[in-house]
Amino acid sequence: MAETETNPLRRPLPDGIVPEEEVTRTEDRWIAIVLGMLGVMMAVIVVTGVTNALHPPSNVEVIDPITLHLGGEFAESNLGSAVEPDGCHRSPPADTPVKFRLTSADAIHGLLIVGTNVNTMVVPGFVAEVRTRFNALGDYRMPCDEFCGVGHQGMWAHVNVVPKGRFPHLSTTERTSCVQQ
Repeated sequence: MAETETNPLRRPLPDGIVPEEEVTRTEDRWIAIVLGMLGVMMAVIVVTGVTNALHPPSNVEVIDPITLHLGGEFAESNLGSAVEPDGCHRSPPADTPVKFRLTSADAIHGLLIVGTNVNTMVVPGFVAEVRTRFNALGDYRMPCDEFCGVGHQGMWAHVNVVPKGRFPHLSTTERTSCVQQ
């Protein structure tokens, strides 16, 4: 026999009232859906983290910030402007592709070249690479735009964009820097 037939005290529910069993069943379904969505999100986070650890995004270069000044690309004698094998310049003649490769030995800095689209963070242990083209001649200011500590307000440099014909005559060596000009 059905429960309603054996339980004489059970009365039919008024219109619009949902039985308790149905409410419990609906709540259980929603709890299962929410837990399933949380599980999927956690799986995406874990898979993304593991994947990025095994295969970092492109153009991620690491460097030892303690020894970067001792040799190689970032040694003091190797800084400045040069024509690279791929035709890019590190210090720009006008209307020529330019590649800036930057790193930091001490703190996070920011490279901003005022009046251009160049703006990047320079993080110790990583090499930042920015490519651009200067269409106009002149001096472009380069303030550090990431607070880096005491002396931040005085941390700036400049890029002097010169005519293409003048660039090869700036230095007798392959490199040109602000110190050599």
